[in-house]
Amino acid sequence: RLKPFNRLQVILQHLKMSKHTDSAGEVLLEKRGGAGIITLNRPKALNALNLPMIRQIYPQIKTWEKDPETFLIIIKGTGGKAFCAGGDIRAITDAGKIGDRLAQDFFREEYMLNNAIGTCKKPYVALIDGITMGGGVGLSVHGHFRVATEKTLFAMPETAIGLFPDVGGGYFLPRLSGKIGYYLALTGFRLKGRDVLKAGIATHFVESEQLPALEKDLIALKSPSTENIADLLNSYHAKSKIDQEKDFVLEEHMEKINSLFSANSMEEIVKKLKQDGSPFAVKQLETINKMSPTSLKMTLRQLREGASMSLQDVLTMEYRLSQACMRGHDFYEGVRAVLIDKDQSPRWKPAALEEVSDEFVNDCFKPLGNNDLKL
Repeated sequence: RLKPFNRLQVILQHLKMSKHTDSAGEVLLEKRGGAGIITLNRPKALNALNLPMIRQIYPQIKTWEKDPETFLIIIKGTGGKAFCAGGDIRAITDAGKIGDRLAQDFFREEYMLNNAIGTCKKPYVALIDGITMGGGVGLSVHGHFRVATEKTLFAMPETAIGLFPDVGGGYFLPRLSGKIGYYLALTGFRLKGRDVLKAGIATHFVESEQLPALEKDLIALKSPSTENIADLLNSYHAKSKIDQEKDFVLEEHMEKINSLFSANSMEEIVKKLKQDGSPFAVKQLETINKMSPTSLKMTLRQLREGASMSLQDVLTMEYRLSQACMRGHDFYEGVRAVLIDKDQSPRWKPAALEEVSDEFVNDCFKPLGNNDLKL
């Protein structure tokens, strides 16, 4: 046991540390060399994104964009486990239940941030080391460069909690090759490491332990152009040998994915999967059967429409869908089953795809008048 004096020292040390981490904040923003650096700093929460973080990052990106001395923006996470595991879903759930403004403000400001990243005039480099899901995808995928590592774990698991793959998912997912995006969106399938690059989500693959060196070299670049930054990333990418020989995890299933997930309706996708009957198809059926039927229908339409829309129009559409989810049943039930009670058995309403009417889905896509997201 510690002597009383030592114990006191430990407590004081702890207080000093916790005070320090509080004041250091959940996002660290710094300028080093020609680079603006955003560090997501909620390691215990796997760097999940909350509204105060969004409200710090957005204006900083806008400021750096105008600053002639800032040549690139780097975003990364602390703690070694996650880049950013998603949005602060529990806070949104609590707010939505009582009709609190946060349920509107969070999505509105998060999507404005996603758009700021997608339209950023300065090269934007996301180091997606570790878990990158939901909101973390929105912070990275719309920027110029996304650097994956062997620790990257990518997924858009929203249909399992009665939501839909938002943060611009309706823009980037249908633009991936074949029907990979539809498959990832509807099943929440997780891609790991180099597969994130092979799916077309990451632009580069660099070993995790090389990231500090890469960052140092990026900061040291003298007034670089986008090409200079790409050259540096390419050189690190070329040196990374981990899993280089491995086939893409979905390679053997691509033909099936492309044919099965090209159907026009969820019912038709399910019918095709049943008719196919292969072990792969059976597995996908099992997964899809666990998802919110409402979310599945919403998501399929979101991607089909988003395929030919601008990022701005997609985000406006997704904001309408987010508010439909806040008004509905399944989001709260999904969060309860997956995150709160963790019984993993959500009771969806309606419980079957056939019971989700086209009329209901159409309503989710309707403009919100003065409350629409304006970008």
